Amino acid sequence: MANGQQTVLITGGTDGLGKAAALLLAEKGYRVFASGRSAEKRAALDRLAAAKKLPLESLELDVCEDGSVNRGVEHVLQKAGTVDVLINNAGIGMMAVVEELKSADLHRVYETNIFGVLRVTQAVLPHMRERRQGRILMLSSVAGIMTPPLYGAYSSSKHALEALANALRLEMFPFHIDVVLIEPGYIVTNFQVAAKELAQAYVEGSAASPYQKIYTSAIAGASDSRKASTTTPEDCARVILHAIETSHPKARYTVTPLAKWAAFGRRVLPDTILDSFLRRRFGIVREGEE
Repeated sequence: MANGQQTVLITGGTDGLGKAAALLLAEKGYRVFASGRSAEKRAALDRLAAAKKLPLESLELDVCEDGSVNRGVEHVLQKAGTVDVLINNAGIGMMAVVEELKSADLHRVYETNIFGVLRVTQAVLPHMRERRQGRILMLSSVAGIMTPPLYGAYSSSKHALEALANALRLEMFPFHIDVVLIEPGYIVTNFQVAAKELAQAYVEGSAASPYQKIYTSAIAGASDSRKASTTTPEDCARVILHAIETSHPKARYTVTPLAKWAAFGRRVLPDTILDSFLRRRFGIVREGEE
């Protein structure tokens, strides 16, 4: 897409990957509306944008509420006239074994990661479709490619997001609207802190769980992967920028080395080999074989 003061709306844009993308895009001349729920984080981003004299402003928007989404999108349209790029970045994580996963917690993950994406996308699409122009980026994950232990809730939401994006990409083709998946691996942000808080009750109860060893080894494996990652939010932001500016975007862009390996492995390796790798990586062993 040509950069002639294009307007970008990014959900979850006041922290982590979203904030990094919002700042980079504003620095490149895009008019950015970075949405979020936290008034404190919105105010901090507005101060930073003002100090740097960037065309960036925060926006109160909760992807889990219809009214909030509609008001937020209408605000952007009234101020900017268009939404040229939508970046669906808002998301939450959850770690729990499937047997112990509470349905209310699974609903919470899907409310943000799937239904939230659907709300915002459906609010923006009529305007893009009428103009026969636009680009929609979906922030997926390496967990949308393969599923480690404890990631059943989060990973299933990202697999669902991938399917949603795949269908939408075909449906939007007649209207000149591109749909692109961004697939990061481990990148250290506050996302992990929030996910840990959501999983706290499961982790604290794991001492009395038959899955105690899985919790311990899987959490340690995930922690090691995050520590080993050298990819930054700014690296992801540059991939997002490329996906926006290239004239012929790919259907999906992996970001970290882990995500690139996972995408390749999923294409060429049988599940038995992938399962074996994941078991070794996360310390999953069969009882009696330790």
